[in-house]
Amino acid sequence: MRTLWQHCHAATMVDGRYAIIEDAAIVTCAGLIEWIGPRSELRPVEAERTVDLGYAWVTPGLIDCHTHAVFGGNRSGEFEQRLQGVSYAEIAAQGGGIASTVRATRAASEDELFASARQRVQALMRDGVTTLEVKSGYGLDLANERKMLRVARRLADELPLSVRATCLAAHALPPEYAGRADDYITHICDEMLPALAAEGLVDAVDAFCEHLAFSPAQVERVFIKAHELGLPVKLHAEQLSSLHGSSLAARYQALSADHLEFMTEEDAIAMAAAGTVAVLLPGAFYFLRETELPPMEALRRHGVNIALASDLNPGTSPGLSLRLMLNMGCTLFRMTPEEALAGVTTHAATALGLGDSHGSLEAGKVADFVAWHIERPADLAYWLGGDLPKRVVRRGHEISN
Repeated sequence: MRTLWQHCHAATMVDGRYAIIEDAAIVTCAGLIEWIGPRSELRPVEAERTVDLGYAWVTPGLIDCHTHAVFGGNRSGEFEQRLQGVSYAEIAAQGGGIASTVRATRAASEDELFASARQRVQALMRDGVTTLEVKSGYGLDLANERKMLRVARRLADELPLSVRATCLAAHALPPEYAGRADDYITHICDEMLPALAAEGLVDAVDAFCEHLAFSPAQVERVFIKAHELGLPVKLHAEQLSSLHGSSLAARYQALSADHLEFMTEEDAIAMAAAGTVAVLLPGAFYFLRETELPPMEALRRHGVNIALASDLNPGTSPGLSLRLMLNMGCTLFRMTPEEALAGVTTHAATALGLGDSHGSLEAGKVADFVAWHIERPADLAYWLGGDLPKRVVRRGHEISN
């Protein structure tokens, strides 16, 4: 069905800028944007439906390009312990930390994981999110990584949402491989990735490159296998220390390197040359009370595209609002509202390998957009919390908010 959407202003986010069209019109057909421009330039169109948007501000649908939305259990008790002075090491010694999430995820059924993830994802959707990534990484064995990735596929099937599924089996060392990290990497490369890829459950492969997780050499083995399987790679890098994981990611043409608080200018140069997106995660920065800021000026100076994401996870960023991350990106990382909005539209799409089809309002792209009843685009980064009045359109059809 061809639909004409009119009486609106559009922040198209072409090339990562507001690229505003005043008094815009949008024609959608077969799930795509057929035409967009000033309403005065619209030629007569045979539309089965015409929608008056009441001069709302239209943006691309928001994209959350880094989440761990599927997991079992809850770690609010650990949050309370830390605030009472218990160290992370003490919590880990008690069986807490990521190990507790792994136990809870392994113990949960697929239906239980789906039910809890659905609630979290629906909270993100209420913020205007129409596309998101879901990572595995709390199963840490073939059966449970498969279970998590199946839930990610099911979310896409049962919700009006596009979901990219990323295998993060190299997230942490499972207890059965204690002291045998190289053996676990071998298991990932020889058994887990080939099986999961063959089942069509994986859109990309990620790893955690950090002193408390996996070394650059171990991560490189995962990247080599991913490339053999024809899968793009991503990387958690430079969150707690500088191991030049982001430069390693760039050498393998990674879609993104994420966190990046401790990255160097040399890393930024490598990422720029490779077109690797820098995904910043202010929720984790805030929740962990970090003090080392990502090198924003180096990223800007070398033209690295910057995305923002929620990093929704039970341990370090239990964030259910992508709009809140826009504000945190501005207040904590000194991004402009325009940069922040580009970070959850244009550049987030590129970070998921969807830059040709999503992330901006252009003819030929998927008709995912949000009509916000706000005064200006900066309002999306300005308001803290709440549910801004809006109409959400996915593939040319309005969905309930």
